[in-house]
Amino acid sequence: MKIKTFLLSVFIIFLFNNCKNNQDDSVKANYLDFSKRDDQFTGGIKMIPISTPVGKFKVWTKTVGNNPTIKVLLLHGGPGLTHECFESFDGYFPNQSIEYIYYDQLGSYYSDQPNDNRLWTNERFVEEVEQVRKALKLDNTNFYLLGQSWGGILAMEYALKYQKNLKGLIISNMMASAPEYNKYAEEVLGPQLPPEVFNQIKTFEKNKDYTNPKYTELLFKYYYTEHILRKPLNEWPESINRAFKHINSNVYVFMQGPSEFGITGNATLKNWDIKSKLKTLTVPTLTIGAKYDTMDPEHMKWIANEVQNGRFLFCSNGSHLSQYDDQKNYFSGVIQFLRDVDSGDFKK
Repeated sequence: MKIKTFLLSVFIIFLFNNCKNNQDDSVKANYLDFSKRDDQFTGGIKMIPISTPVGKFKVWTKTVGNNPTIKVLLLHGGPGLTHECFESFDGYFPNQSIEYIYYDQLGSYYSDQPNDNRLWTNERFVEEVEQVRKALKLDNTNFYLLGQSWGGILAMEYALKYQKNLKGLIISNMMASAPEYNKYAEEVLGPQLPPEVFNQIKTFEKNKDYTNPKYTELLFKYYYTEHILRKPLNEWPESINRAFKHINSNVYVFMQGPSEFGITGNATLKNWDIKSKLKTLTVPTLTIGAKYDTMDPEHMKWIANEVQNGRFLFCSNGSHLSQYDDQKNYFSGVIQFLRDVDSGDFKK
């Protein structure tokens, strides 16, 4: 009897693995087949109509690949930056047959750019993401949301309202509290700069002299290359330089403020804090923190423990753009998370 039970178990395992391998092979074979898609003519690009309280606009999306159970919508940072911050994903996701969608939020370079500050609210952006989801026919059998920096704020806010639509949530390099981010920037990161540099930067900010070329030079030379992307400026990827060139400064300053040491002035995100709400999230969640990030990696670890089904990924060599300066840790961790959730093997 024991032998029969053992043989039956082996047979079941064999069938399961064989079916899984056949499914994986089928996904890989069809990954780059656009022939049955309505966006073949445009190479995956769709301009999606968006309704807002002040009118109708269009936002730009581009889908890469086909995978019926893993579709990752990418929410870029800023606010007001572009999908170009994610172009390094081209080097990793296709090889794993992961479908992913580039997306420029309203106000960003490839989408419509209305000049109306009433549009730049968390609530309005959440409804925009929901409209994009519906247009792309994403649902909780396949829909993963990955938000980086400001995109992480948007991803958390979306999940708090619409987690029933999600299969998985990835919060990349973003804390759940603007006041705590401000404190970390002021008390931890700032003092790590050479004292004379930090004092000069603070003087520029005190005088609201944010457009001074010297202020920008100091930030890029001493702060950005340590905490945004840990490479010399002449080695920064062209995609990142392009994203900075395309930034919508009006949206950025209105929501984030002009300073890089926290969210300052009258910026709308200045007092944003959703820490007390995180425990209501049940969707499988990956949080990503980095050793040299502008965001406190310990806070990111805390978020992973605060949500009900969280996992923390630490990028030991990375900064704010870990998808560029710590790709080994970043992509292996993200891909593993997607695979684990997709297979039903996700564990905290």
